[in-house]
Amino acid sequence: MTTIVNTFVRVSQDCPAERGIVPVSKGPGKTLPEVQFDILSKHPYTYDLDELIVETHIRHKLALDALDEARRASVRSELLAKSHPCMRASMLPKKYGWGVHYDENGRIAIYPMESEAYARLSERADLKQEYAMRNKKAVKA
Repeated sequence: MTTIVNTFVRVSQDCPAERGIVPVSKGPGKTLPEVQFDILSKHPYTYDLDELIVETHIRHKLALDALDEARRASVRSELLAKSHPCMRASMLPKKYGWGVHYDENGRIAIYPMESEAYARLSERADLKQEYAMRNKKAVKA
């Protein structure tokens, strides 16, 4: 996968949240946004996109907290053989109001849209500025 660096993903232009909301499931298991939030809020700038995809899959689909290195390598190669969307498609910036920052090494951290850090990142000229994907198709006039 192409490594994304020095990029800030702002919340979607049609994001329904007015502030960063912690995702909460309505059922017994955790949702994908809950798992992503849990990982990124507890470990900012630890995971790049590929690592986040693998870790999310392990915790969400396999419902495990950890795997031995051999099994993790196998899961990683299987997962990354296919393409995956970047964080612009994540529900964190689309629905829950979290901006996503990729640093110079491609490591990811999230920031609530009402925070000073979010405002600073959204004004930085040295970062590529992108919006998360819209939730609904734009209506043509």
